[in-house]
Amino acid sequence: MHTTALGGYGLLRVEGADARAFLHAQLTVDVEQLAADRARRAGWCSAKGRLLATFLLVPADGGFLLQLSRDLVAPVAKRLAMFVLRAKVKVSDVTESWPQHGIWGDGAAARLEALGLRAPEEDLRVAQGNGRIAVRLSAERFLVLGNAGLAADASEQDWMLADIRAGLPTVTLATQDQLVPQMANFELIGGVDFRKGCYPGQEIVARAQYRGAVKRRLYRLRSTAPLAPGQDLLSDDLPGQASGTVVNAAAGEALAVLTIASVEAKAPIRASAGGDALEVLPLPYAR
Repeated sequence: MHTTALGGYGLLRVEGADARAFLHAQLTVDVEQLAADRARRAGWCSAKGRLLATFLLVPADGGFLLQLSRDLVAPVAKRLAMFVLRAKVKVSDVTESWPQHGIWGDGAAARLEALGLRAPEEDLRVAQGNGRIAVRLSAERFLVLGNAGLAADASEQDWMLADIRAGLPTVTLATQDQLVPQMANFELIGGVDFRKGCYPGQEIVARAQYRGAVKRRLYRLRSTAPLAPGQDLLSDDLPGQASGTVVNAAAGEALAVLTIASVEAKAPIRASAGGDALEVLPLPYAR
């Protein structure tokens, strides 16, 4: 079993009598029907349909916690609050009051039991108790929110690598307002609901889905050189122009948005002109 502190992530709390309706109108998923023991991945888009943030949305004590990249906490909180208007909703940064840890590997479920939390038996199921919240992300991999007295014995890079291998992107400041949800495979991981009502950018997101307008998609890569979010990538079939963007990177692997045609043509993808070709790796879900 391994434990790590998740300092690269922040938390927003959205609460108030109108919190559920407010988030339903803003996010790419159906919040109205979200059960108290279920978490969801969700996106928040600009009017142009590009992701301003990606969230893990977790119901908590009559409100909601939204996990997101820590460098987006302040700008997203400020911008989200602008849409509150007369609604009975409060948006606040609770990053410091809700520590975050990741627990994974053999014995992770037993460790949760020791914290007074029954390990959820389904992915994205939520358990609450003793002022703590646990979300099952996959078998023997859990997010723990709240003071739990956990000592880290692994790097946050290990946790991020697991997200990369699962094909779960996180928008950061470096990639904010650049990707429509389908570019980040967000509809494939349950982060877009095409049956719900309107939200910012909804028409553009729907058009991209039903007219096949997306020419770039999220791929998993292996690199011998360090990669960073927001970094441009090059393809040999498109000389002189960027053909991709790194979304997340950790421990020699990355998620990157690449031109579909270049990948299908097996054109070498490089981090720099003349650099080594990056290896395209499989994702655990089908396109």
